[in-house]
Amino acid sequence: MSLRYLTAKLAQQIDEELMNQAGAFSIDQLMELAGLACAQALARVYNKNEYPNVLVCCGPGNQGGDGLVAARHLGMFGYNPVIFMPKPGSKDIYKRLKAQCDNMDIKTIPPSNDTSLLQDSLSSSNVILDAVFGFSFKGPIRTPFDSALPLLTNSGLPIVSVDIPSGWDVEEGNVEGVGLQPDVLVSLTAPKLGVRSFRGRHFVGGRFIPKSLEEKFELNLPEYPGSDQIVELAVKE
Repeated sequence: MSLRYLTAKLAQQIDEELMNQAGAFSIDQLMELAGLACAQALARVYNKNEYPNVLVCCGPGNQGGDGLVAARHLGMFGYNPVIFMPKPGSKDIYKRLKAQCDNMDIKTIPPSNDTSLLQDSLSSSNVILDAVFGFSFKGPIRTPFDSALPLLTNSGLPIVSVDIPSGWDVEEGNVEGVGLQPDVLVSLTAPKLGVRSFRGRHFVGGRFIPKSLEEKFELNLPEYPGSDQIVELAVKE
């Protein structure tokens, strides 16, 4: 059977079940495993010797939390991550994840209406990790993200997107034409309906789905190799 692509409603339902008795995970655990998978996918495609400088772009929600975890792991892997948060998250978990990065001396670009700081960082970066918007995103893109996303696109740098490219609708895809166009996508749990048209390198990550939930929702996930936290999907023609 073919891999299932998730609607927004189904993705939300699976997340809820992962955090109730069926999964018994905390949000901290899920973010840790998701962020680790994203860091591993970036490292798989972009070798640290050629792409040492990673600009990690984090939104204020759970997607941004995944990005902060990924930044920490990338630092542990020997990369030089720099964090860009157009609008920092306010939840305690977000603040703790950010403090963990601070404790590793991972640089953060200060939030500012002046885009010159972002432009300067882009000029010294080799690859972008996009963790700005998640599957709950609904357009239009608002300030301060509306000025940041075009700069990421126009940088010409390779982009690795977490779960769904920022600016894409979870079910309709890049219908407004303003979303990022990543080279690599890391779908968490399972791919979302809106990325059926994606043609870059596509990984599934977040190795935390119990077999009971996989069968209940008929996800038909591919088998993860060995101890890897990611599995690459076949390239679509």
